[in-house]
Amino acid sequence: MVNMNTAVSTYPRAGMTSCPHWSIEQQCLYYNDIYGGTIHRYDYAENKTYTAKLDGYPVISFITPVKGRKTEFIIGTDKKITLIHWDGVSEQAKFLKTIGEVEFDLPNNRFNDAKTDFKGRFYGGTMRLEAKGDIFEVRLGSFYRYDAKQKKFVVLKKNIGVSNGLCWNETGNLLYYIDSCDLDVKEYHVDENGDLSNERKVIDFTVDGARPPFVPDGMTIDTEGFLYVATFGGSTVFKINPRNGKIELEIKLPCEQVTSAAFGGPNLDVLFVTTAAKEFKTPQPPPAGALFKITGLNAKGTPMYSVDLS
Repeated sequence: MVNMNTAVSTYPRAGMTSCPHWSIEQQCLYYNDIYGGTIHRYDYAENKTYTAKLDGYPVISFITPVKGRKTEFIIGTDKKITLIHWDGVSEQAKFLKTIGEVEFDLPNNRFNDAKTDFKGRFYGGTMRLEAKGDIFEVRLGSFYRYDAKQKKFVVLKKNIGVSNGLCWNETGNLLYYIDSCDLDVKEYHVDENGDLSNERKVIDFTVDGARPPFVPDGMTIDTEGFLYVATFGGSTVFKINPRNGKIELEIKLPCEQVTSAAFGGPNLDVLFVTTAAKEFKTPQPPPAGALFKITGLNAKGTPMYSVDLS
């Protein structure tokens, strides 16, 4: 039996924390509170969380360090990728410039989850704002790769409901991706250019064709290729074998809205899990909204990478 120890970080619970990114270089976890408009740095050695806001940006959908620039990050602001400066301690971050923007004709869309592959290439997707209605009503989102050399977005998938969890296997030739409205996890082959092919459904969460009581949200992967899928509304992170679609382990959390997960710590064997305290209808009681640390999984995560803007 797996022995798990769960600890809540020192940061007060937030509205909707998400998109955790472990920096090996800095030995800390970056994450964000989407509708709180804040970015966070959990210092592992200090067991302390630092928080900052960026004036004029009430919605921040992700945060990713920039390669070779210790105090620079990209964040998702509406439908833009925005470059900022943050020393990781101050309570205010500084806008530097807009890297790029998508979907000028869709004012009610925003970026959601985003990550970077082992070559430093940005992948991220969009969704309609939750406040505009049921996420299952329309599919207005797209999934993109950003080509830094040509300074343009490449559309990888269209007709997305909620572009969400993504991660790569250790060699980087397989991408796992979640559109929350599909209620599944899909696998893609990744070519040298970073484009996708050979779509395969890894697991279908529907029950006899009906929706389960959750949607799959963020996701990470370990060195053996097992996926860890957060369930918004399900109080669980599922450990899934992508080769056969079997759920190997159910990691239970003491809150309902589980948003994402990432391996970190000095040995990449701590699973950090983000959660939400507030959806758009019913606020959730504590400890919802906190950052959790799960240990004792006997698993090690693959490294996460900074975005290469050169």
